[in-house]
Amino acid sequence: MIKLPSTSVPMMTDPASADEHTSVIRLADLLKRRGLVGTGGEAKIRIQGGEVSVNGAVETRRRKQLAIGDRVQLGDQLAEVSAEDLSASD
Repeated sequence: MIKLPSTSVPMMTDPASADEHTSVIRLADLLKRRGLVGTGGEAKIRIQGGEVSVNGAVETRRRKQLAIGDRVQLGDQLAEVSAEDLSASD
């Protein structure tokens, strides 16, 4: 029997204590959840059309993952990702 060396990896017992940037929400999901678009299809068209910016830069990937504090703009509407957005995406 071969014995492998053990590695000490700290166990995280409380998910609420996780680093806030380990939880994410996709850009298209945030737009839908916040009511900035009516459907996923509309989100896709607007994102791929270059109408959406994330933290001041145009973002064309609808699956772009966002973390708490990221700022999303569509036209004159602005949304900042919050903990509530992340918990709702589970």
